[in-house]
Amino acid sequence: EVQLVESGGGLVKAGGSLRLSCVVSGFSFADYAIGWFRQAPGKAREGVSCISNRRNGTYYGALVKGRFTISRHAAKNTVYLQMAMLKPEDTGVYYCAAGFWDGFGVGCIEGEYLDWGQGTQVTVSS
Repeated sequence: EVQLVESGGGLVKAGGSLRLSCVVSGFSFADYAIGWFRQAPGKAREGVSCISNRRNGTYYGALVKGRFTISRHAAKNTVYLQMAMLKPEDTGVYYCAAGFWDGFGVGCIEGEYLDWGQGTQVTVSS
């Protein structure tokens, strides 16, 4: 059974940091891209950052580039999203998902991510 479990969300003040974790199981971790997406209240879900399969290519959305860092730890089957300089507009539910991306072009195309976690809430206060 494919499982993705997010953790690390919480309440933080603007300018603060959080690290999200996505632990995956039930499939070959190295063969899949892992992406972080978020959904703010009343808004569509958007791609935040994604990391490809074996080549470890990375993609960042324009709103988070320079503030967020994605990485994967193969031995722990875990992908991390280090978030710094958080802003109130970063508030939302953050989901990780497994999909297909080889590291070229746009990495966070939602339709290419097939399996999703339940999400973790991130709230940034002003």
